[in-house]
Amino acid sequence: MNLTISFRLRFSFSAFLIVASPSSLFQRQPSALSALVRHHTTSTRGTRRPSGGQNPHRAVDSPRPVGRFNEPIPAIDLPRVAGVCSMYRLPVVPDTSDLDVCFVGVPFDQATSNRSGTRFGPRQIRNESTQVRRFNQDTGASPYDSLQVADVGDVNMVMYDLAETCRNIRDTFSNLISTGCKTLAMGGDHSVTYPILQAHKARYGPVGLIHIDAHSDVQDHAAGCKLTHGSPFRRAVEENLIDPDRTVQIGIRGSSVSMEDIEYTLKQGFRVVPAHHCHLKSLTPLMEEVRQMMADKPVYISFDIDALDPAFAPGTGTPEIAGLTTAQVLEIIRGCRGLNIVGGDLVEVRTRLGQITITSLPV
Repeated sequence: MNLTISFRLRFSFSAFLIVASPSSLFQRQPSALSALVRHHTTSTRGTRRPSGGQNPHRAVDSPRPVGRFNEPIPAIDLPRVAGVCSMYRLPVVPDTSDLDVCFVGVPFDQATSNRSGTRFGPRQIRNESTQVRRFNQDTGASPYDSLQVADVGDVNMVMYDLAETCRNIRDTFSNLISTGCKTLAMGGDHSVTYPILQAHKARYGPVGLIHIDAHSDVQDHAAGCKLTHGSPFRRAVEENLIDPDRTVQIGIRGSSVSMEDIEYTLKQGFRVVPAHHCHLKSLTPLMEEVRQMMADKPVYISFDIDALDPAFAPGTGTPEIAGLTTAQVLEIIRGCRGLNIVGGDLVEVRTRLGQITITSLPV
């Protein structure tokens, strides 16, 4: 796998956590911080592991004391190429009863229109996440000091029926967030955001949306089909899943069949920030305006990796030239600090693509 894809996989989801501490990106919910069982382990939050105790998430016992919260296994304790392939090498748990934040894979790409393969995104993101360490040197953030985080595995879904898949995703997320846990989803194509938003609407009401993407994803249909990776936010508006007056789309660019999509978004009241309005500038001032726009109400972040220029992220299904830079996306994510984030996703990560196709992208 080429280095730009490797960097992009680690960068994208680490961005959600690097701002989470000491002033949490997520609004922490009350939860019973009681004894926590992790598969075969008998460790309890806030206590040291009994002498001779075995943590199955490590290859061997470590003298490092167990703290109040889960934390990634450092490479000094276990080589990065070893151990369970979980997100950040955190524990894999069956539910969210004791969690503040969880990572969940949604390996589905049957609704894509161009290059398929994003079903492998969650697996590869987890694999590359082993290189992300627990502290952020730029911000001083240490999220594992204040949040209980774990990997809850992947959504079990019917891969051959899109409508049934959407129900599987919606029901799974409804269960995950029922405890107050905030979900960070790994796609999969962008159609998966639609049922995730259905689950969040049921708990929080219509949410504000920060949508980072090359495409507006508000198509009415494709060949008569209403559920595609180009339609999640059209369906979201129709079902009142999002608040149009608190919806911002950043990085939109590329060609289109007509002007209908952009006209639709503006008619609904979305704020649309085209990519060419972002070129050669910091997006920190933009995010100050976005924070005012979102206020203290629930907000969902949906990040399509093709928002990034393909020079940074070629591994995606529908790349578009002249996109955002990695530094700009960091500014967007860090600019969300202090918002009432209730969940987020990273979608359209297609890992099995080399750099050879980049030079053939159309202008």
